[in-house]
Amino acid sequence: MKILVTGSEGFIGQNLCLRLVEAGYKDILRINRLSSEAELFESLKVADFIFHLAGVNRPKVDDEFSTGNAGFTQKIVDKLVEFGLDTPVMISSSTQAERDNPYGISKAAAEQAIINYGSKNNARYFIYRFPNVFGKWCKPNYNSFIATFCHNIAQNKEIIINDPNAAVNLVYIDDVCSELISLINNDVPRGFRCITPVYNTTVGQVADLIHTFKQSRENLMIESVGKGFVRALYSTWLSYLPPAEFGYKIPSYADQRGIFCEMLKTKDAGQFSFFTAHPGITRGGHYHHSKNEKFLVIQGQAKFKFEHVITGEKYEIHVSSKESTVIETVPGWSHDVTNTGDNELIVMLWANEIFDKNAPDTIARALK
Repeated sequence: MKILVTGSEGFIGQNLCLRLVEAGYKDILRINRLSSEAELFESLKVADFIFHLAGVNRPKVDDEFSTGNAGFTQKIVDKLVEFGLDTPVMISSSTQAERDNPYGISKAAAEQAIINYGSKNNARYFIYRFPNVFGKWCKPNYNSFIATFCHNIAQNKEIIINDPNAAVNLVYIDDVCSELISLINNDVPRGFRCITPVYNTTVGQVADLIHTFKQSRENLMIESVGKGFVRALYSTWLSYLPPAEFGYKIPSYADQRGIFCEMLKTKDAGQFSFFTAHPGITRGGHYHHSKNEKFLVIQGQAKFKFEHVITGEKYEIHVSSKESTVIETVPGWSHDVTNTGDNELIVMLWANEIFDKNAPDTIARALK
């Protein structure tokens, strides 16, 4: 199958072309600003599906709106009609198409050209009035405030917010690409369509979140980045980091026993850390009333000892890094860990709550 993508070098175009390749569509005809009219027409002749993403939104003069949006779209459909084709066409429009301004008028005219083509040639067509689309590879300081915020904050530059309470409707590039690719082989009814989910937020909330992402490298506190809008925005933020910022240092604390290092803290899922112990060294010797910890030996071998603080019942577990065994602390049982090997012991640790020095729930009690 041959798939034509106009605007292939743009923000949505780059993401879509990559996703198409990943989905197994290898024969992609890419049309961009440098492509000739002849290349466009030859691509139109052989395309089995057309994603029409090209357009003008920041022209030097308003007349470019008409030629770059309505005019270019009309040229495409005229050629399809001339060739006697009924190739399915998806067009990228805008919510501005409902407004009486040069850009909106040009987008509405482009939509109408597609509708007329669909009616005349009995072709499938799909019109998307995109709200603000955000995600990786969007050009900063252009037409996406999220791209500008992410870029500037990553570069330690100022961002300008005129109205932090201004409402914005956002869709994520991965959701856009998934929706568009679904059009190719599915019997989707033609007409106007929309992307879901749409994230409703404010300019100020977006800026605050991005600042929080940046601060997380210092305070180690990460937002709930596993789903929804925060996940999408966090992934977008990361994509604007320069390579020199791909890594960052975190503090570690060393004493005669070894090293302790906190890696990550969460608001609702505890924290992650690791520690080391020299051969023969014992760490721990305390119990918790409610706190829970999970240990995983990732280098060396160790003995975990437990003792019930009321009954005195004792238990031991011997593990090594070869076993991938998680050792879990149980409230009311004092516990410690001893390096029983000849080399450095390294243990990964998760606790279900962030350590609070004012309420540590960690009571010293050495095991016998």
